[in-house]
Amino acid sequence: MQLGAAQPALKAAGVETLAIINTPVERARLYFVHRPTPVTLLADPDCRTHAAYGVLRIGFIEPGDGPPQWPTRTTMEEFQSVRISPGEELSGPTQPMLANDVLNQKDGFELTAVDREIFATHGTQLVGHFLIDRDGVVRWTHSEARDSAADLCRFPSVAELVAATRILSGR
Repeated sequence: MQLGAAQPALKAAGVETLAIINTPVERARLYFVHRPTPVTLLADPDCRTHAAYGVLRIGFIEPGDGPPQWPTRTTMEEFQSVRISPGEELSGPTQPMLANDVLNQKDGFELTAVDREIFATHGTQLVGHFLIDRDGVVRWTHSEARDSAADLCRFPSVAELVAATRILSGR
């Protein structure tokens, strides 16, 4: 988890990190046996927090259903043409859904009916990063793949996150 890797630098910059994931608590606990993280986690299985912060999800249309508009109106063909390389864990760029399968298999993580339901409901939920000040004002944002399918699984680096905190704190 890239945010976990950023935690020491963010903490040194005075940032408390919180991650909100779209799964029930009991499944999150099992997953994080395989992928431990130093970040405080909250479970929001209905993605209400994602929606409240305007984090988009990919919506699919059938060819001929009007013009695509990434990410809320795209074709399965466009989505499947994307290749991602999350970290060093895959042998090369991989189609996003296949990457999920490969990583789960690599970890020995077996999906249950609950996981399949989560995936069916929220499998295309994108990721957002936010810096929120002590007064609750959102000061900086980064949204995964907001403008292009090519930006799937591209998240801010530790350096980008730390630079954003420095700019906001005036350092």
